[in-house]
Amino acid sequence: MEITTYGLDLAKKVMQLHWVDMKTGEIHRQQLKRRALLEFFANREPGIIAMEACGSAHYWGRELRKLGHEVRLVAPQFVRPFVKTNKTDAADAAAIWETVQRPDMRFVAVKSEEQQSILALHRMREQLIKIRTMQVNQMRGLLYEFGADLPPGRQRGLKAVPNALADLEGAVSPMMMETVRQQLKRLGETDQDIADIEQRLTLWKKDQEAVARLMAIPGVGLLTATAIIATVGDMKSFRSGREFAAFLGLVPRQSGTGGKVRLLGISKRGDSYLRTLLTHGARAVVNFQIRNRNPWIDKVLSRRPHNVVVVAQANKMARTIWALLVKSTEYEANYGRNAVAIV
Repeated sequence: MEITTYGLDLAKKVMQLHWVDMKTGEIHRQQLKRRALLEFFANREPGIIAMEACGSAHYWGRELRKLGHEVRLVAPQFVRPFVKTNKTDAADAAAIWETVQRPDMRFVAVKSEEQQSILALHRMREQLIKIRTMQVNQMRGLLYEFGADLPPGRQRGLKAVPNALADLEGAVSPMMMETVRQQLKRLGETDQDIADIEQRLTLWKKDQEAVARLMAIPGVGLLTATAIIATVGDMKSFRSGREFAAFLGLVPRQSGTGGKVRLLGISKRGDSYLRTLLTHGARAVVNFQIRNRNPWIDKVLSRRPHNVVVVAQANKMARTIWALLVKSTEYEANYGRNAVAIV
């Protein structure tokens, strides 16, 4: 009871603090400039510092831990119900302080610099892919206006562009032709940038034994394995495989009253990037196993739509990932049939 709990509302320049003196019960509210934050906590007894899991929260969490404090990051959606009346910095700090007192509150693990570096690579790669997709679709649409019908698919479509430009020679203005060729050059540079990022992830994987173990799971590749390790860190923060699947939004939403609960579609909460990677991997597994006869997939396909089976497989993969990381074991293809089923 003597440990002081602080509610810290982060900002770019001015931070807002809220805490209660455990001896006197006095409520304190204080504003701190960015450069004075670490100095303030360096002169305080070790306590619990609660922050929203927002921009720069992991950086401040690492720095405050170095000073001996315990850092707890709270998801913003859990803080919002405790904001009284108008939303201000002081009200937000008080709401953070109030939220962290809840006995059943769930917290976000503070990421290391290495984890954030790997996630930064994933975010940059994801953005490059979006930009590349937009540029290819724009080129397809613009050339279509001049009668060029490119085949579907990014790679097939780009291979057909030079022939399409040759057919349009003389019918289209030179400045248009030159601009399209410059766009093709930029797309080639973007492809190289994406390949470079994937190469860096491959090099990082060589030093990560857990990544290699995860990649043995069908449907889990380099991107999925490295993103999970960088995002989650310590998998033991999840009590079960289902809790990890819920963190990814791969479990049904529930709606009920009067003792009757109705299951809806998946919640889609949590990390959408990880959920997308797992879903794409699961789709590949389901499509492959349809031809190679997997009893479990055949059984579920016999009574549920294809996309539902894909999500069920993604959920199963998430539980398997949890089990491998928590128990530090290798993946066994027939583990569920020859031994105890994965939790």
